[in-house]
Amino acid sequence: MVATFVLLLTALGAIGVLKIVSMMHRTYFYWRNKGIPYLPKSLPSLIVSWKLLLGKISFADYNQYIYNYFPNAKYFGTYNFGVPTILIRDPELIKDVMVKDFEHFPDHLSFVDENINPLAGKNIFALRGDRWRDMRNTLSPCFTASKMKFMFELISKCSQDFVSYLVDHPELCHAIETKEAFRRYTNDVIATAAFGISVNSMKDRDNEFYTRGIEATTFSNGPLTSVKVLILSATPWLFKLMGLSLFPLGLCKFFKKVVGETIKAREEQDIVRPDMIHLLMQARDKDNASVPKMTLDDIVSQAFTFFFAGFDTSSTLMCFLAHELAVNREVQDRLREEVQQHLIEGNGEISYEALSKMSYMDMVVSETLRKYPPAVATDRLCSKRYELPPSQPGCKNIIVEPDYTLIIPIYSLHRDPKYFPNPDKFDPERFSEENKDNILPYTYLPFGHGPRKCIGNRFALMETKILIAHLLQRFTLRTVEKTMEPVIYSKKEFTLKPVGGFWIGLEKTET
Repeated sequence: MVATFVLLLTALGAIGVLKIVSMMHRTYFYWRNKGIPYLPKSLPSLIVSWKLLLGKISFADYNQYIYNYFPNAKYFGTYNFGVPTILIRDPELIKDVMVKDFEHFPDHLSFVDENINPLAGKNIFALRGDRWRDMRNTLSPCFTASKMKFMFELISKCSQDFVSYLVDHPELCHAIETKEAFRRYTNDVIATAAFGISVNSMKDRDNEFYTRGIEATTFSNGPLTSVKVLILSATPWLFKLMGLSLFPLGLCKFFKKVVGETIKAREEQDIVRPDMIHLLMQARDKDNASVPKMTLDDIVSQAFTFFFAGFDTSSTLMCFLAHELAVNREVQDRLREEVQQHLIEGNGEISYEALSKMSYMDMVVSETLRKYPPAVATDRLCSKRYELPPSQPGCKNIIVEPDYTLIIPIYSLHRDPKYFPNPDKFDPERFSEENKDNILPYTYLPFGHGPRKCIGNRFALMETKILIAHLLQRFTLRTVEKTMEPVIYSKKEFTLKPVGGFWIGLEKTET
């Protein structure tokens, strides 16, 4: 028995070594005969790649390194967890991939098997083909201007409650870690707008919605995470056999329970509320033979994705925006003047229409999204053979085969001085009426572009703007000893986050 076990273990080890050698051979030699620039082609690039895997370099800095490796190339070959990948640098090619020739690149890369991780595998980001189109058509009505206007009062109430709590607790404001604080606000917004559940996370600090949100969004950029992703992408069956999961089992059970109970209560009490759950219930009940019947897992996955994006991504945007306002007082003062003008015109209230008219607010938020985009990069998966023009003089055309991945380096485009002079400077004037038309199309992609553009961007902008407006009404934002300027990104996170967190001070203004 022992001998059999040792033999089996040896065989598994040999298979593992062969797979690693095969992957490395494919990774390091695949592009050699393709006639285009490629990475890695030197020892330094290999070292930087391993630094990323080991959590010794931030994801943003790694992307900057590879983006700048071939400054004159329209695209070049690289790899993504051992899979040959093409990084596109040229805005015209990005336009072709995202919009003009979308039918060749309709999907995102997804290494999550929905049978293993339905919470991650059935969401709109991961779905492909007709299933994605059906879900996109189902969810789009959630984010129209009329729906935003309807939800505005709910979101504004969350914002006012949040700011009022800070006004009543000045001891929290001397030095506040805004990520922890703003996640409580976005948690409450998503709970009410998507799930129809009223939560006040500033008062009820350990409510389960909030604690589960923390659990869902705590990803580390380190060896353990990298190994899990490698196993899942290369051998999903082994991932399942080992009992691994991208999200804790308790998290999956919680969201399934909440959504299930919400649906049951609405059906039994005939509750109609124009939110995401209601629209998904309507889609589930449609009699359409050409569209697969929507299951509870489908509904839970969409609701969770909305929660996940709103909880973490939107709060990060708010954190960077508050940081820049604290650092750039002249920008803050000008924005406060605009807010106060609309408060005067609205008799002390900010309406949906007033928020939409705040031009300087829009400029400030747009510049924050340029400097700190929600996603460092995005991707497209090839579904039909596609020919790319020469990468640079002396190169030849290349055929992109189905299942190849293209990477669009959003963060690096936003920080390219060719498109945004003095890119490290926070300058809202880039997005003024006079200047915004000078921005080269497809170099500014905070929410992506084309049919796969982030479906919830309008919602994220609204909840961000109303919070900042209410904050500036009651507080002056200032730097404190812990404020990091310039920002140095944490090497332990896949998303943009300063080392030590987001710290500012809130000084109550006279009203």
